[in-house]
Amino acid sequence: MAEESAGIDALSAENRRFAPPEDFKRDALVVGTFMYDEANEDFHEFWAGQASDLVSWSRQWSAICEWELPYAKWFVGAQLNVAYNCLDRHVEAGIGDRVAIYWEGEPGDTRTITYAQLLDETKRFASVLQGLGVGVGDRVNIYLPMIPEAAVAMLACARIGAAHSVVFGGFSAQSLSDRINDAEAKVLITADGGWRRGEVFPLKTAADEALATTPTIEHVVVVRRGGNDVTMVDGRDHWYHELMEHASDDCPAEPFDSEQLLFLLYTSGTTGKPKGIMHTTGGYLTHVAFTHKYVFDLHADTDVYWCTADIGWITGHSYIVYGPLANGATQVMYEGVPNFPANDRMWDIVEKYKVSIFYTAPTAIRTYMKWGDQEPAKHDLTSLRLLGSVGEPINPEAWMWYREHIGGDRCPVVDTWWQTETGGIMISPLPGATTLKPGSATFPLPGISAEVVDDNAAHVEVGGGYLTLTQPWPGMLRGIWNDPQRYQDTYWSRFPGRYFAGDGAKLDDDGYLWLLGRVDDVMNVSGHRISTTEVESALVSHPAVAEAAVVGANDATTGQAIIAYVTLRTGFDADVKTLRDHVATEIGPIAKPKAIFFTPELPKTRSGKIMRRLLRDVAEGRNLGDTTTLADATVVDELQTRAAQAPPED
Repeated sequence: MAEESAGIDALSAENRRFAPPEDFKRDALVVGTFMYDEANEDFHEFWAGQASDLVSWSRQWSAICEWELPYAKWFVGAQLNVAYNCLDRHVEAGIGDRVAIYWEGEPGDTRTITYAQLLDETKRFASVLQGLGVGVGDRVNIYLPMIPEAAVAMLACARIGAAHSVVFGGFSAQSLSDRINDAEAKVLITADGGWRRGEVFPLKTAADEALATTPTIEHVVVVRRGGNDVTMVDGRDHWYHELMEHASDDCPAEPFDSEQLLFLLYTSGTTGKPKGIMHTTGGYLTHVAFTHKYVFDLHADTDVYWCTADIGWITGHSYIVYGPLANGATQVMYEGVPNFPANDRMWDIVEKYKVSIFYTAPTAIRTYMKWGDQEPAKHDLTSLRLLGSVGEPINPEAWMWYREHIGGDRCPVVDTWWQTETGGIMISPLPGATTLKPGSATFPLPGISAEVVDDNAAHVEVGGGYLTLTQPWPGMLRGIWNDPQRYQDTYWSRFPGRYFAGDGAKLDDDGYLWLLGRVDDVMNVSGHRISTTEVESALVSHPAVAEAAVVGANDATTGQAIIAYVTLRTGFDADVKTLRDHVATEIGPIAKPKAIFFTPELPKTRSGKIMRRLLRDVAEGRNLGDTTTLADATVVDELQTRAAQAPPED
């Protein structure tokens, strides 16, 4: 396995199993293999059936899928309106008084919004956008905190056929400017500010800075949220509440082509120009409605669902706005951070709204672990019946902690793999049908074809390699905005005929898939290609460790050396030798970190992702690049100091 042609070494093993609980299976939407069998027989017809069942169409399709690699069209010739599917049809069906959103602001203020109210707000804001000159095919940028107006703005764009481009509210003015200019957006929707960690962060100030270099913006709509002073430019800037006061609610949901551009969402890599990922209408809505319903076993009339992501990311698009609302779900939306005013804020919200489905990121789960078991223990979490994980591979011990301390040893955990580019979940258990292994995303969903290959594109039966997708799926990206060659080069050139976006994976003896993270996070140590994810999982399996980040640093002897940064759980202690020996026991001596540095925090973006690029820079003593996207830029200063002072190994 040491030769590079073998792909990525698969080193760790996991033998714990959890079958679907009998009481869960009694009411589960999917039990057994019937859905997989149907999809395996004819995946085109399978997706056509989901489209018919879950989406309302104004005109039917003439062809299910047209595939000219690397471009797909789904439900060709069909017409629909996404906002109608998310709002109008539920009101017409008599459930307009069902709660769509329980919104909780960080300071503790709340709003309860029904489907009828959300429809009214969306229609009126769609009229506002039309009054500002926004038409079919125009682009609208959205730069807002986690407030209901963010969902309203997205749905209003969808209602009138404009494409939205949401920019995470934690991004800098330069990031916003870059995205506005690439999309050539006509209108920007922002806010005076939003609440984070007990203080107002001023969004409008950053927006004004960006607008100095964005010539295509004609109007700016400003939502009043933070109450902070802002500068309003006459003729350009408009208060949301003033525009809405006189807006008409007469704004019909016109049907659009299934391949109408619904949104652009820019991936923010550590270097290079952001990529404007294009998602269209009919296939995307079918994919997210299907996956939201069946992965989360949604019972829309009784469940209270909460996805903790920000609307600025694809998870927020697919599993806060479009998937849940298309399915008529009741959900929680929270504005702030998980530890304001205290470390139990999330569990307080779960208890308050009787959340039954909870979907969050492994980074967040490991943070909750660090804060201690006593925090969730303060609250009644018995309303929960299903847990989900999203964003990166989850290590087995975090999975087990999540199941035990949040799920009460009774809730299935659906670990989901997907990307901005895939639009919706691709690999995940179906909780009433799949026996779970802690840390494994298990199997491709019905209608999805995934295969692990080695460097030579040969199929891998057992072991590590590269995760590829071998057939089109409805929610797939339709390209990169204004850059078709980059689309081809980025996703379709490494393995001809296959989609590959850079993730490593392994297959165990039972055929379960285990995600190994980005292949650029694979270390080459003495000829062995070792995934950072596996070493991190081994470290976190030690009871003293809450979180770990591992990188490879250049080494004259081994090619690369494993460098680990470790955060300990509150009240626990461990030394370097203990942890190095623990990794050797869990994986093998080849995976022992050369150096381990203890740190109270890891450098993360405001979305919670660990910035491994910065950790590599620290490990190799390089000057740090841009740190403006970090939630706390002082963390890397502390790490540099520790790296300079500490011995490299015990």
